Amino acid sequence: MYPAELVMPMKAELTERGFEDLNTPELVDAAMTKQGTTLLVLNSVCGCSAGTARPGVLLAVQQAEKKPNHLATSFAGFDTEAVKQARSYLLPYPPSSPCIALLKDGQLVHMIERHMIEGRPAQMIAANLLDAFNQHCS
Repeated sequence: MYPAELVMPMKAELTERGFEDLNTPELVDAAMTKQGTTLLVLNSVCGCSAGTARPGVLLAVQQAEKKPNHLATSFAGFDTEAVKQARSYLLPYPPSSPCIALLKDGQLVHMIERHMIEGRPAQMIAANLLDAFNQHCS
C-alpha cells in the first residue's frame, strides 16, 4: 500500500475539483448504481496518471458541454477494497490503473485502459472522453 503522504496530493487533484472520493466498497456500490452518467477514474501513482490521465480527465470535464452527472475516483494501491469493488463494475476489462470509465445507469459504456493512456497527451485523452460524453451524457 502506498503511503498517504504520496497519495493524498494526487487524490486532491481530483477531489478538489468535484470528484467524490470512493474509499470504501459501500461508497463504490452507491456511486456505481446512481442513475445518469458517472465518470470513474481509478487513480494511481504511475507517471502516466500524473502526466496525462488526471490532466486529461480534468480538461475533458472543464471543456464538456455535455457532462457526466457524477464524478468519482478511487486510488489503486491505497483504497484497496474500494478499487477491488470498482473493478467488478468494469468487467470484462482486466484490472488497469490508471483507467477511466464512463457508466450510464450503472452500466459500463466507455472504457479507457492504461495502455490507451500511456504515451498519449492529456489533450488526446480529453478528446476521447469528450466524444464519449457527447454520445452518452445529456
